[in-house]
Amino acid sequence: MQMICWYQAEYQHQFQQLQTRLAELHVQLDGQVVEKINARFLRLNPDMALVLDEDGLSLAANGMKMQPDWCAEIPRLKRASLKSEMIARACQLGEKPTLVDATAGLGHDSLLMAYLGADVCLVERHPILFVLLEYTKAQAEKDPFLQTFVSRIQLVFADSNVYLQQLAQQNQQVDVVYLDPMFPQRDQNQQAIKKQAQVKKQMQLLHLLLPENGEMDLGDQLLDFARKIAKRVVVKRPRHAIYLADQTPDHQWLGDACRFDAYFAKV
Repeated sequence: MQMICWYQAEYQHQFQQLQTRLAELHVQLDGQVVEKINARFLRLNPDMALVLDEDGLSLAANGMKMQPDWCAEIPRLKRASLKSEMIARACQLGEKPTLVDATAGLGHDSLLMAYLGADVCLVERHPILFVLLEYTKAQAEKDPFLQTFVSRIQLVFADSNVYLQQLAQQNQQVDVVYLDPMFPQRDQNQQAIKKQAQVKKQMQLLHLLLPENGEMDLGDQLLDFARKIAKRVVVKRPRHAIYLADQTPDHQWLGDACRFDAYFAKV
């Protein structure tokens, strides 16, 4: 795999570190020094690339730039509580569970769950998204508020299907496996499809980065693997989406835009 990185000259050292890290993940990173990376430059260079500038490490494409900025989540975290967050009830975060987030995305849900008490293993298979998560975690560790709990998040570079199978083979159990498939099936009802089309900038870039036709992205296999190792599996879905893998959940928590489907281990 190859990727280009645009960077301003003062970030030469950070580029070299990033180049070395991605080589370890089997990605060839080519660099191009740019005098000033601004909105005009991004519009004139619409191809996907990594960017190193005063905002840190970002992914850019189609004139947009995004990063999984955990520091920007602080206001939301400060408002959150075990009672106010539906995800906290679904995942029983008050019991401080061991939790595998098998569909990492930008890591915002994992950050919230760690803040509310969970020990989270955050699994991501795409090398570009993984280094973005590594970068934002390193930035979070420098923040006085985030550093008190971000250590409860462990990043794992792996295919979640393989990772969950390995846990099962080793007879390892966790309290919760959390799934938030990025690409819900296309045969859900029209209302959900319409909402899906109105994705935010960050999700638009993730859709460009990640394959849309893989089974892993739909999450069907993940549910079966997860149920073998977890006391409960919690699946985040658009409110009107069909059940993941057509499996009826044991319980649901319904919100305005999304819901949480829970599958409990059989005693």
